[in-house]
Amino acid sequence: MLVRDAMSTVILTVGPDHTLRQTARLMSVRRVGAAVVLDGDSGIGIITERDVLTSLGRGEDPDRETAGSHTTHEVVFAAPGWTLEEAAGAMTRGGFRHLVVLDGLGPVGMVSVRDIIRCWLPARSAAG
Repeated sequence: MLVRDAMSTVILTVGPDHTLRQTARLMSVRRVGAAVVLDGDSGIGIITERDVLTSLGRGEDPDRETAGSHTTHEVVFAAPGWTLEEAAGAMTRGGFRHLVVLDGLGPVGMVSVRDIIRCWLPARSAAG
């Protein structure tokens, strides 16, 4: 099974100037654990629920902190044609739970550990 089979094609994107509160609200409404941050200067990054939680845990003000200040720019991107094993391996090696999926130069989806598990469980059940 491939990343294109598991990924969500409706991705949340935010700008670097969104506050953490705005970002968290959008993530909550969309029920997603990560958003793509599109920054004209820095390119494509990712912000996750863990990034928001870490900021709050430090006592930072979610109305003053911006998504751009908490964005990971050294992103490992997946391709739609990767196998789920390749995606899971990249996540394990990198210690993260989400991969932005790129096709060409732009994001076309997001795949999470949860997405991979959803695909693997039915396949494993049918095989055994």
